[in-house]
Amino acid sequence: MRKTTLLLISALIAGPFLSKADEGMWLPILLEKNMATMTDLGFKLTADDIYNINHACVKDAIIALDGGNCSASFVSADGLVMTNHHCGYSEIQSHSTVENDLLTNGFVARSMAEELPNPGKTAWLLVRVEDVTDQILSQIPEGATQKVRDSIIETACDTIISKATEDTLYSAKIDDMLYGNFYYLFVYEVFRDVRLVAAPPESVGKFGADTDNWMWPRHTGDFSMFRVYCAPDSTPAEYAEENIPYHPKHFLPITLKGYQENDFAFVMGYPGTTERYISSWETESMMAAVNDVRARVRGAKQEVWKKFMDNDEKIRIQYASKYASSANYWKYSIGQNRSLKRLRVVEEKRELEAAFTQWINQNDDRKKKYGNALDMIEDGVMQNHAYNEAISYFAEAQFYGFESAYFALKLSRYLQNLTQKNADPEYIETVRKQVDEKSADFFKNYNREVDRQTAKEMIRLFMKKVPSEYYPEYITKTILGKYKGNVDKFVDDVLAKSVFCDKAKFEAFAKNPTSKILLNDPLVVASNDIYDKYTLLNNLCFNGEEKLAEGMRLFVAGLMEMQPDKLFSPDANSTMRFTYGTIAGYKPGDAVTYDYKTTLDGVMEKEDSSVREFNVPEKLKEIYRTKNYGRYGNPDSTLNTCFLTNNDITGGNSGSPVMNAKGELIGLAFDGNWESMSGDITFEPQLQKCIAVDIRYVLLIIDKYFDAQNLIGEMKFVE
Repeated sequence: MRKTTLLLISALIAGPFLSKADEGMWLPILLEKNMATMTDLGFKLTADDIYNINHACVKDAIIALDGGNCSASFVSADGLVMTNHHCGYSEIQSHSTVENDLLTNGFVARSMAEELPNPGKTAWLLVRVEDVTDQILSQIPEGATQKVRDSIIETACDTIISKATEDTLYSAKIDDMLYGNFYYLFVYEVFRDVRLVAAPPESVGKFGADTDNWMWPRHTGDFSMFRVYCAPDSTPAEYAEENIPYHPKHFLPITLKGYQENDFAFVMGYPGTTERYISSWETESMMAAVNDVRARVRGAKQEVWKKFMDNDEKIRIQYASKYASSANYWKYSIGQNRSLKRLRVVEEKRELEAAFTQWINQNDDRKKKYGNALDMIEDGVMQNHAYNEAISYFAEAQFYGFESAYFALKLSRYLQNLTQKNADPEYIETVRKQVDEKSADFFKNYNREVDRQTAKEMIRLFMKKVPSEYYPEYITKTILGKYKGNVDKFVDDVLAKSVFCDKAKFEAFAKNPTSKILLNDPLVVASNDIYDKYTLLNNLCFNGEEKLAEGMRLFVAGLMEMQPDKLFSPDANSTMRFTYGTIAGYKPGDAVTYDYKTTLDGVMEKEDSSVREFNVPEKLKEIYRTKNYGRYGNPDSTLNTCFLTNNDITGGNSGSPVMNAKGELIGLAFDGNWESMSGDITFEPQLQKCIAVDIRYVLLIIDKYFDAQNLIGEMKFVE
């Protein structure tokens, strides 16, 4: 299922984009029109305090980790970064061993020399944003087809990006807005030396794990800390010992004053994707072709993994990050479908589409301009639904279900380059280094028996659920042909013969690879078959996607014209956004009311030493017994752990700072609530919540649990 996005546009902000406080992910450059509403709610800053390219502002403290997978913020003048525990989970896991289990024990660097490098991790800092709509759309002739539009736009974007980054170390991208009606250029500095500084034990940072994920009340200390390093001249650089801590233009002060219900709160970060304008047909297709498939496949895969993880500490560490990543959107998919059904979202979208059709038919000019929009959308979705369902099974059960096959697909390309005769020695050395790095990462977290059982389960599930015309050749010719349908025998033979699922065999082969052995390796053959059929299915979607893209461009433009007084809010698309609202609880159902905050009391109430996800560290229990909260506790001898706001967030916002009216840090956003899992498709103002960890709980762990005074000393506090 292809994701589509909508953004706020400057040309329309004066009218339909004025929003009430609890909805809307706003581009910071366009906040001026929101100021009156925010001021009424208690906001104390100005639009320039949030975004300005000429002087330091809050924008300069906000980070997109790894290009937007998570968000983070600077909390010291020496590049100290605060984000979520789950945003640093893969790095924490990568540094963990059975002998030095950082996942279980936590980690804190007592000096900068002890901070741990993380190859591949990046911190993206926004330099500026520019509206380039006219530069792009002025090149498109009237009546151009969607295919012609796309080609012209791609060329224009390449030219603009090249000019924006010429003679600089900047990176840039252009994001389309309102389904191709508007375009913005985003320019970044990308820092590539990001080191792990601190992480609580899993029993704090992941307390409640899968059981509590997406749920309220919550008691999770979901934080980790990194530091951004740069070259001595302050420019981005790869990891090097001579690198120095980056000094940001702005970092966030931390308040210890807390908050009260109905206080103003705002969030800045990089929300991933919302699709609140998609049609009823797209919604139904997404529920079946994406969510149902993801939940079904990941549930089966996780069941296999968990059996191994529960019985072997090494495997638990190896698969911890994989399992957490898989489980997060497994549960999300289940919750989103339930919410979409409960809130009758498809029915509401059909009602809007009927109203849109009626509005069009009232005017011949509207018929000419928008008359085909809904037909194109429906045709595009229906044409691609079966393909998209099969594509989801390929992604979930083939690429991510057969680990060693996916590894073979990626590494075989590199190894093929090493077989070239008379290749440039410098190039060969670069490729060898890449092979060594990627294979080391793979085998560190790979277990062949886990892969064996998972692959068998995934292949059987794929064959059961996917029509045979979509099977890759390794199934039709090899499993169903040579092996007479015996999946177990096929997997056992492949894993016994391939060089890609045994570390020693792989390393020996990689030293002197040959094309003949490489191209006949059974995992390479299978992975190429998977890739070929997957590519074919994607190619079959092009025509439907063109119809859908053109239909949505017209539909959204028509909606804006049809509802000039409606409070439209922008969809997220992994660009920096500002959301504002208040701190408040909610009422999820009859006779049920949730408070806006939780305390450490709830951690102790949930404690269960027989269940790993509800273990509580003995040291934290001692802090609780003695009420050793210091300046982080409340006057009534309690300690807040988490709180709720009605800020509009989604995936990618994890780790985003939650700030008070003065721009002081009060917490870190880390989750949404179960009752509003439909929020990426439709906003439900009475239910949708942002769950945040209280910054004072974070500081308690750093100060009282770890006694990391080196970190406490470099942050700025407001008391």
